[in-house]
Amino acid sequence: MPQLQPMPQVRIDVGEMQQFGHVWEANGGRLAKTPPYSSLNLGALFDNAVGNALAAFLGNIPIVSPNKNSLLPEQANCVEVGDVRVIGGVRPQNFDVGYRPDGIRFAFDSKTLNDERSVGKNWQNMVNDLATEATTIHSRFPHAIVAFMVIIPFPCVDGSHRKAITETLERLSGRENVNDPAHMAEVISLVLGHPKTGRIDNDYPAPDSTLRIEAFAKLVENIYSIRYKGLPPHDE
Repeated sequence: MPQLQPMPQVRIDVGEMQQFGHVWEANGGRLAKTPPYSSLNLGALFDNAVGNALAAFLGNIPIVSPNKNSLLPEQANCVEVGDVRVIGGVRPQNFDVGYRPDGIRFAFDSKTLNDERSVGKNWQNMVNDLATEATTIHSRFPHAIVAFMVIIPFPCVDGSHRKAITETLERLSGRENVNDPAHMAEVISLVLGHPKTGRIDNDYPAPDSTLRIEAFAKLVENIYSIRYKGLPPHDE
């Protein structure tokens, strides 16, 4: 069976991000509602990047599109990118990326807020979603890793709001022990993109913050290895 490998960093193509930025600027500071370069397309860009890194970490296993109504993967050992259906302790939930060889081991969702109005109106609802999605997984699968990426254009949040968002996500992340609160996620990244350049901000969150996208892969790798290394399908 495939053995665990070092997990590569989740990398987002700057050129692709810049295309979203062009649409964002042309629409007056918001993304289009329909493809191409819609908010759903932006989420999918991050979903695919996470799926690719996860599949490499798990031994270069296949990546498949799930049947959104199925509770089992199409193959015995694969990463699923799409609507991954999980029946949790709170409610049924679709995640964007999943690994479920014997029940869910890794569940990931990308969350996008794409304009100032959306940030102001929907941020608190997103916080509730993060906590509920983590709870619905951990209440049935306490060993599972729940991960999120929150993606917001940098110009949509001023300094005080950035600080509040960062502090909230820090409180909701960092679940290292299976006995830690169920509403916490193992890993959360806050991605603040610059529409003009397509680049992710270098200074916020702080370079040493666990919320940096650069920290995502190492955190997932460390926690997964502690919980599952040496267990099927990773027998050594």
